[in-house]
Amino acid sequence: MRALVIDDSRTVRLIIGKILTELGLEVSEAANGREGLERLQESPVELVLVDWNMPEMNGLDFIKTVRSQRIFDPVRLVMVTTETEQEQVIRALDAGANEYVMKPFTREILVAKLSLLDVLGE
Repeated sequence: MRALVIDDSRTVRLIIGKILTELGLEVSEAANGREGLERLQESPVELVLVDWNMPEMNGLDFIKTVRSQRIFDPVRLVMVTTETEQEQVIRALDAGANEYVMKPFTREILVAKLSLLDVLGE
């Protein structure tokens, strides 16, 4: 399975990427939503983990844009962010996110969320 990690923090991309790689996923990266859209159009993936607060295009706008294109309906979208207010969680899910992970997170939390989405092939 292929995954795309979109976060303006290189460190966060490396942490999530390492976890996903250890779980057997093929990982690519983008530093913002606009770059993420380009990557998604160049090489489709099954899973996207996206930060909310980024320059160029934030994660919420990325999710809305992806969900507006039927070709990406099968893509599972996970918002991974420091936005912890219930209202923000609802906004992300309403926009089309399949799951929501709050930073800071542990490997176990990420694995649990991915298991809910049935992306680990177990």
